[in-house]
Amino acid sequence: MTTCRDLFVWQKAMSLVEEIYGLVRLLPVEERYGLSDQMRRAAISIPSNIAEGQQRNSKKDFSKFFQ
Repeated sequence: MTTCRDLFVWQKAMSLVEEIYGLVRLLPVEERYGLSDQMRRAAISIPSNIAEGQQRNSKKDFSKFFQ
């Protein structure tokens, strides 16, 4: 059985998270808290959902986490 870390889509999602964290550092000071927090949470939710779906018992349940 493979883990979520073996999935190409999870690896790409983690690359996106790293890019978002880098971009957040470039935001103006007044946007650093509200907008940056929202951007980080949205980005991290992608690989988190993939990882959670990987733990499901069926491929049908797993595919729901990609929607």
